[in-house]
Amino acid sequence: MNTKILMISSSIFLGTLGITFSFIPDEIISSLSVTPNQISTLSLQLLGALYLGFAMLNWMAKGSLIGGIYNRPISIGNFMHFAVGALALIKIITKIHTHSEIVISLTIVYSVFAILFGYVFRTNPSSIEKKN
Repeated sequence: MNTKILMISSSIFLGTLGITFSFIPDEIISSLSVTPNQISTLSLQLLGALYLGFAMLNWMAKGSLIGGIYNRPISIGNFMHFAVGALALIKIITKIHTHSEIVISLTIVYSVFAILFGYVFRTNPSSIEKKN
């Protein structure tokens, strides 16, 4: 599997969420029909910082050999983030009635990334990738 494409795509996804949550948290909270307050704004900004940190990690590691024993912390960290996030989204998907299209699309993206990072974590890189 070409992990460079996976790392770039996850970096772009997480970076987009990170920038959005960091710079327009009040607008996001308002669009979810919740009254913004300092705690909810701070929580979204901290979540944005977390997403940006993960995006930078993935971007910086995109050229590295990932899989099996190579860069194991990066692959397991991404797998845990996306797997736990996918499970949380799957759990809430039947209970949410407003903005369900956002939750469904996030669930699909998180599930795909969880499967791909799980595959990367469990398999060794091919000899073709080692030569590049």
